[in-house]
Amino acid sequence: MIREGVITSVELVEACLARVREVEAQVQAWAFLDPEHALAQARAADEFRLSGQPIGPLHGVPVGLKDIIDTADMPTENGSVLHAGRTPSRDASVVSLLRGAGAVMMGKTVTTEFATRTPGKTRNPHNPAHTPGGSSSGSAAAVAAGMVPLALGSQTTGSTIRPASYCGVYGFKPTHGLIPRHGMFQLSRTLDHVGLFARTIEDLALLLGELAAHDERDPDSRPRARVSYGAIAAAEPPLPPMFAFVKTSLWDRVDRDAREAFGELVESLGDRIEEIELVASTDEVLEWQLAIGGAEIAINLRREWDKGRDKLSAALRSRIEQGREVRAVDYLRALGRIPELNAGLVELFEQRYDAILTPPAFGTAPKGLESTGDPALCALWTLCGMPALSVPLMQGANGLPLGVQLVGAPHRDGQLLRTARWLVAHLSTRSDRPPLKTRSTLAAARLARARPQA
Repeated sequence: MIREGVITSVELVEACLARVREVEAQVQAWAFLDPEHALAQARAADEFRLSGQPIGPLHGVPVGLKDIIDTADMPTENGSVLHAGRTPSRDASVVSLLRGAGAVMMGKTVTTEFATRTPGKTRNPHNPAHTPGGSSSGSAAAVAAGMVPLALGSQTTGSTIRPASYCGVYGFKPTHGLIPRHGMFQLSRTLDHVGLFARTIEDLALLLGELAAHDERDPDSRPRARVSYGAIAAAEPPLPPMFAFVKTSLWDRVDRDAREAFGELVESLGDRIEEIELVASTDEVLEWQLAIGGAEIAINLRREWDKGRDKLSAALRSRIEQGREVRAVDYLRALGRIPELNAGLVELFEQRYDAILTPPAFGTAPKGLESTGDPALCALWTLCGMPALSVPLMQGANGLPLGVQLVGAPHRDGQLLRTARWLVAHLSTRSDRPPLKTRSTLAAARLARARPQA
């Protein structure tokens, strides 16, 4: 609409700011938001478009940025008093890519402390008495509440997938290294991913297409051909997708209404889904991830530990202490398990399945704001660096959103988005079913109608 002159960037940004004024006091998704700065960017975008010069695919579109992503024109405080007032001199790689695509940097969204577990101020937009999840709390909540159409977060265990499920939006963790992380606060080189939030699969594909790039300053970034993720996601699969349903070894901890909802989902897919068991238990995976993440977090937060540990939360101090005790042999053994796990999982995709279908969390957003929820059900896919997507398909018995996690083969990010689009369309055609006893919403459109819009 901006490209065709139907609306201006200023009009879109003003609509988002109006929504912020309406709901931000309740949701508290923003760590930094300067309306005049956002509007100044929008005015510049509109003037540029009128000049007749070529514009990018995100020209004039506002994007929220998790407050661990460096911006030269806004503070980046990493969710900690230790970094209060910190204003970087340069943009992170993803910010430079967004600016190149013409996007407006709307503001900085709330993160938990250093993107770990201690919550920030954000509330779940569907019920402020419940957590929005974390660590990308503000990004998920801002998109869910209609304050911004797109936002970036991160994931080191479950920090994109879980809040997306809790807040009822699409959350995407791409293949490890696909989007460069230079200029983002580093917790763990092995586990850190950029995360994407949107309200449609098409928007996710558009955003991914602008951010998938090589940056030699990220040691896990690799040169690769440009991919049209939008075209891939919009295409019809050559055959109806086949899903592998993975309950994991922690299925007995999944809430009853969530188990029933997934049971109904599996029933709806009929012969397009098969239940499988993985060799590695989730407990083993968590042990390996704890060794890797703990050791790397302890190293990356060593300055904060040495100079300001009394200003760190008790939970983060404990995590750093545990990380400092990890033995080199245990760390290297855990790293060695990643290629073994990937080999077995890739074989599943090569032989039969288009995507793994599994819970993103143990249920809907827990009540209370002292915790952001348990990320255990995301750990394996993050450890392996596989693309994962939370799809807002269902509701729990309490009426809060309940996502479905889809996992794809490494570097098949576009195909995973295509499979997700097929799943949403397939279930939407079944909206004539009688009400489900779990109140799960298998027709995505029903949840979409309930979601606040800008």
